[in-house]
Amino acid sequence: MTDQQTVQFQIEGMSCASCVGRVERALGAVPGVSGAAVNLAGESAMVTHDETVSAADLVGVLKEAGYPAVVDEVTLEIEQMSCASCVGRVERAFLKADGVLTASVNLAAETATVRYATGAISPAQIAALSTEAGYPAKVKSADTSDKEERKAHEIRSLARRTLLGAVLTLPVFVLEMGTHVIPGMHDAIVATIGIQTSYYIQFFLASIVLFGPGLQFYTKGFPALFKGAPDMNSLVALGTSAAYGFSLVSTFLPGLLPEGTVNVYYEAAAVIVVLILLGRFLEARAKGRTGETIHKLVGLQAKTARVERDGEVVERPIDDIVAGDIVHVRPGEKIAVDGVVLSGSSYVDESMITGEPVPVEKSEGIEVVGATINGTGALTFRAEKVGSDTMLSQIIRMVEQAQGAKLPIQGLVDQITRWFVPAVMVIATLTVAAWFLFGPDPALSFALIAGVAVLIIACPCAMGLATPTSIMVGTGSAAEMGVLFRKGDALQMLQESAVVALDKTGTLTAGRPALTDLILADGLDEDEVLGLVASVEQNSEHPIAEAIVAAAHERGIALSAIDTFESVTGFGVRAQVGGRTVLVGADRFMTHEGLELGALSDHSESLAKKGKSPLYAAIDGKVAAVIAVADPIKASTPQAIDALHRLGLKVAMITGDNQVTANAIAAELGIDHVVAEVLPEGKVEALKGLREQNGKLAFVGDGINDAPALAEADVGIAIGTGTDVAIEAADVVLMSGDLLGVVNAMDVSQRTMRNIRQNLFWAFSYNTLLIPVAAGVLYPFGGPLLSPVLAAGAMALSSVFVLTNALRLKWVRPTVKVSLAPAQPATPGLQSAPAE
Repeated sequence: MTDQQTVQFQIEGMSCASCVGRVERALGAVPGVSGAAVNLAGESAMVTHDETVSAADLVGVLKEAGYPAVVDEVTLEIEQMSCASCVGRVERAFLKADGVLTASVNLAAETATVRYATGAISPAQIAALSTEAGYPAKVKSADTSDKEERKAHEIRSLARRTLLGAVLTLPVFVLEMGTHVIPGMHDAIVATIGIQTSYYIQFFLASIVLFGPGLQFYTKGFPALFKGAPDMNSLVALGTSAAYGFSLVSTFLPGLLPEGTVNVYYEAAAVIVVLILLGRFLEARAKGRTGETIHKLVGLQAKTARVERDGEVVERPIDDIVAGDIVHVRPGEKIAVDGVVLSGSSYVDESMITGEPVPVEKSEGIEVVGATINGTGALTFRAEKVGSDTMLSQIIRMVEQAQGAKLPIQGLVDQITRWFVPAVMVIATLTVAAWFLFGPDPALSFALIAGVAVLIIACPCAMGLATPTSIMVGTGSAAEMGVLFRKGDALQMLQESAVVALDKTGTLTAGRPALTDLILADGLDEDEVLGLVASVEQNSEHPIAEAIVAAAHERGIALSAIDTFESVTGFGVRAQVGGRTVLVGADRFMTHEGLELGALSDHSESLAKKGKSPLYAAIDGKVAAVIAVADPIKASTPQAIDALHRLGLKVAMITGDNQVTANAIAAELGIDHVVAEVLPEGKVEALKGLREQNGKLAFVGDGINDAPALAEADVGIAIGTGTDVAIEAADVVLMSGDLLGVVNAMDVSQRTMRNIRQNLFWAFSYNTLLIPVAAGVLYPFGGPLLSPVLAAGAMALSSVFVLTNALRLKWVRPTVKVSLAPAQPATPGLQSAPAE
């Protein structure tokens, strides 16, 4: 099978859903391309292809289709080149990368000029290609034409053109419409400048508006029309040209028109252009805000760092940091890249990554994450992941991929918009013919007004923006909560899920054993017994022993050295501690030693029914305590299960643990369905069974053994504190280890899909209802004949409405607050009680 790779492009010139369809069809027609997803709101395209297709091929296809990819250029400084063969190797290293179009290396100047498709690859990644080939490179001049600056320039340009058009259109509007609505104005114009001079003035000003600020509609619209692929610009160009052309004949060759039909529509053509420019200006501003989350994430990165170089600590740009560098962080500074602490101790605010507000303690051997903020202590750490490998870069990449995704619901929109513009042109033609043949006098004027109104009002901009803008804003808001949608279609699938299946260990529970119960025989001191047992277990690496020792440390109990130690195979351990004999083991060990369990045996049975592992401790020949160790349920788990039930979801638990423990936990939490004692492949079969019974489902897990189940589920949700393998197999990643993040993911999914449906309802209803009105179907029944000017205003308003509605998702807040404290038992704490 041929290797597949995915490349992203930024695209110019798209203005509506029909543009999206043409770009996708153009890219999809390229041999070797297996998929193309185009995002109108993000002005980008994700293309999946094999090695037979190059980025240059795709850029050429986009240019031929009339929607050029944004191409940029970067200059690099390259070291260690010594001959022409070095030049060849460096150039080949650049050209093999997906996204690089051309590369020219200058040996004398030790520089390289590389042209690349914006969005497909970054300057830093291009520099890394040369470095990996053995020729260290760094960016010489920063990229000044990135997407953000380009969008800002576009907004400024639209603002200037809209303002110029409005200033020139105002006199035209007053001269023409004033004669109809202001009493005496017609007579005043006749008596002063004359009607013909008024027509000349309107012609002059309208011509400047149409072929100045509005020129883009004609330079893009007519070529697209002649290619047989009309777009929104084609509709505007046809409509305004019809109004303008009729006005030209009325102004300069009125004798060619039937009597009573001489009239000018300069004001309609000019106002249409101004209103559509205004709509595009508002759209550009709103679309810029849909990507604010990415800008915020990028802005989190530190700009410089203090790095050890040649025995000194010097400040260097973050791009200069390489893996293995020793980085010094002062109190209050940002941590530059991901790494491991070598020395120092501090608390670090990781809320910008995890969404959790409580600072996390960092000391020797603990990992730190780039872009987080150091507290009051000083740290020294070794850089482990830099550049595109850092967690922040991975988060940005995940958010970008999700924002560029296409949901299944978008398929309907694509099918409709593909034929929409041609259908509108047919409707407009039929409208003109109907009015001309059957309309009242002056029939030609009525036909022109109705035909132009149909062309203008039918632009499918709102349809194309309805889904991608909501996805961009919704996934961005989710990212700020610590919920990362790695795959955009998970947004739709998650809210369609009827069941949430959960792994137990590490998901419902803390994932590590803890001492939960210590029940003593009469007359004994709790700290004394726990200290003796922990002293015996302190040298063992068994998880149960570690849990007992950890409990003693948490209470501040000092452990004693052991005098003798004996392991009794199959039973337990015997030790001498401070002259006292201590036995620790199962009930059969106590019986083997001839000791009476007494009332403690009842407690042991009760603990076992709860899924806990009971052990006995005997001191100096008498049974002293029963000890229970279990993997404690996270404090937030009951609240999360309850919230999922309130959302109308069934909750299932699938675990490899034994049935007794699983049933005990399920009963405690109110879980609806339990599948226990299954291997990883058994989890997959369990999910298939649940799907057959209940429909679509989501699975939440964190371990390597959960990866197959995460991939099998309709939506796989990985706990972010889990393994990389699990995260890679998931559709959604929770940056915190808290199950409440699942509830927030569900809520964001439901809100976003509701927002998308609102947008689509508005967009389809708008076009469905207003096209007949524009065509004049209500006029014979006493209804209005829609003015082209009003049609242009309504069209612009439709797109702005959709964008504004999508932006409401920016203010979505977590349904439940995710706890950032370490996972604790759901019970109040260590349960201690004397035996009755």
